[in-house]
Amino acid sequence: MSRAGRISIAALLALGIAFPFLVDGYTVYSMTRLLALAIAIAGVNLLTGVAGLFSIGQSAFFALGAYAIGMSGEQLGLNPYLALPVAALSGGLLGFAFGWPAARLGAVHLALLTWGLAVSMPRLLKSSIFDTWTGGVQGIYLDRPLPPDWTRLTEDQWWWFITMGVLILTFWLLHNLVRGRIGRAWRAIKDQPLAAHSMGIHLSYYRAMAFAISGAVTAVSGAIIGVLDDYVAPDAYSVFFSITLLVAAVAGGIDSLRGALIGAVVLALLGAVSATLSEWIAFPIYGFVLIALIIVAPRGVAPLLDRMADRLSGRHADPNQNQRRSFR
Repeated sequence: MSRAGRISIAALLALGIAFPFLVDGYTVYSMTRLLALAIAIAGVNLLTGVAGLFSIGQSAFFALGAYAIGMSGEQLGLNPYLALPVAALSGGLLGFAFGWPAARLGAVHLALLTWGLAVSMPRLLKSSIFDTWTGGVQGIYLDRPLPPDWTRLTEDQWWWFITMGVLILTFWLLHNLVRGRIGRAWRAIKDQPLAAHSMGIHLSYYRAMAFAISGAVTAVSGAIIGVLDDYVAPDAYSVFFSITLLVAAVAGGIDSLRGALIGAVVLALLGAVSATLSEWIAFPIYGFVLIALIIVAPRGVAPLLDRMADRLSGRHADPNQNQRRSFR
């Protein structure tokens, strides 16, 4: 990493540490939700931007994580800190089990299958068969644990630091994973699946692994937001939520970790604007924004900022530069 990159990361960390002490509690809570959504968007970026697998079923993994942490606390008595790995494991197992047969499908059939997963999950959570565990249509109320006394932090400040730590750990793991052998296999499958298969890369296994890791990451995000909201309900995880995650991923940069953060900001801004408008016009806003971004910045905001920085610094555009910038 360049010296400027290290300085930028250090500055962002310092800003992140100071932030919850500079603003009011509601702002800290809102920005904590934004960080948690960035984790889910990073899962979309990994699955679609790196592995080349189109999915509109991420809301199912998000819901699974939220309910996993809720049921772990209500049924098993686990505190949310111990339940976070349970949520990640649940999302990973569902992702692999779903991705193994789905990996053999073409793009159109895969999109339909993931749409079916997103539609089925809320109905399954409301089913009377599982209402003892899921609470049915009423959902589950969660008890957010208070910060330790020795920290002298408020509840919102404590969960800001917890979420920021999970975000940093997730981004670091994904960055190193994509830069390694598994990431190279994903990119080969995305660009030239026949050539990748002829080189001995097991297409179904690596695609299923992409679904598993993306599902685990998205489930962790759902678990954190479930704790922040103190409540999980099935109707909050519809297909529309999957579409909003996809819009945010495309807006920020579908193959960039920085794009996940930018996409979360775009998602928050769209939510704020939609809240001031009538319901019938709120949904088309996402479509209009997506069309405008595809026209203005087809690769997303993060690559657009990279190109602007290159021009300001006097560097010449390199057509292979985006390939060398490895999921950062």
